[in-house]
Amino acid sequence: MDKHIKKAILADVIHYTVPKSEAVERMQELEALTKTYGGIAVVKAIQRRSKPDYNTFIGQGKVQEILTDGKTLGADVLVVNEILKPGQLYNLEEAVRPLKMKVWDRIDLILHIFDRHATSAEAKLEIELARLRHMGPRIYNMSEELGRQRGGTGTRGGAGEGNTEVMKRHLRDRERTILKKLETYEGGRAEQRKSRARAGLKTVALVGYTNAGKTALLNALTKRKELSVDKLFATLDTRMGELYLPEMQASVLLSDTIGFIRDLPPSLIKAFRSTLSEAVHADLVLEVIDVSDPKQEEKKKVVEAILAEIGLSDRPRIVVYNKSDLLTGAEFSFHAPDEALVSAVTKQGLPELKRSIQEKLHA
Repeated sequence: MDKHIKKAILADVIHYTVPKSEAVERMQELEALTKTYGGIAVVKAIQRRSKPDYNTFIGQGKVQEILTDGKTLGADVLVVNEILKPGQLYNLEEAVRPLKMKVWDRIDLILHIFDRHATSAEAKLEIELARLRHMGPRIYNMSEELGRQRGGTGTRGGAGEGNTEVMKRHLRDRERTILKKLETYEGGRAEQRKSRARAGLKTVALVGYTNAGKTALLNALTKRKELSVDKLFATLDTRMGELYLPEMQASVLLSDTIGFIRDLPPSLIKAFRSTLSEAVHADLVLEVIDVSDPKQEEKKKVVEAILAEIGLSDRPRIVVYNKSDLLTGAEFSFHAPDEALVSAVTKQGLPELKRSIQEKLHA
């Protein structure tokens, strides 16, 4: 892991028709990700284009600006707020090589954050799997992409293709090995789920956009003391707690999950099946939303798209608007029992939420 990387140049390409507010919000999220990793943004470059540059994504003029800024400010890494094509990544890396800068796209940055937050062996394996799946297309397409850029037919028959084939085989073998290990963990969880089902223990999963306050809500409902911080992706490993419902005279099991974020490829979502498996098999889903976030509606759409991706669209659900303590006098309407307004910090609304959980589980 690149612990020395601190100074980052952030770059994004925005279409001319995209409102300034949306462009700023995209950059703010990228800066928040950089801060979560442990870095600081020394330059935030937003470029207006009809489409990204084919060769470098950001265009040659912007590349030259970044080279100047990188040298002046001693930047360690260029982070592009999209998924780079193999040729774009290669060309950018070649451009900044004299400055010894690294080039990451948005997914690279997220994976580096995951590296720092994972604690269990299973989560670390899932991160490696996600990284392999992100690297794979780059390696598979690199020879052909570079061949087109150089006006030739690639490196077929040469040493380049031979090295590429070796790398492809290595990645496939490693992915199979990881998947076998993960199947062992999943088998253990499946047995635990069967035991809970035999005992009549219901399960509830907390899902939501990253930094919506899921872990804080888990703590407030179950009296657990998990780390709850104002950072993106603070939760990677599955966290569970027991919630006692006095009217039922029974406990239910609550599980926390990895936070969602926009533009995550399906392959990356599926790589984190350990933290998502409890949600997939839960009897009830609590969709947690930061009610103080001005972008809550857009983020809700991201969450619901991902829930559909993993097959949870039709699962019984309560939409939990968290962080009510941060509302500044504005009224907020919601529709019980499918929605709840709470604060994990002040405990406001938690008794009503518990009653809603009970009603949903007995519906």
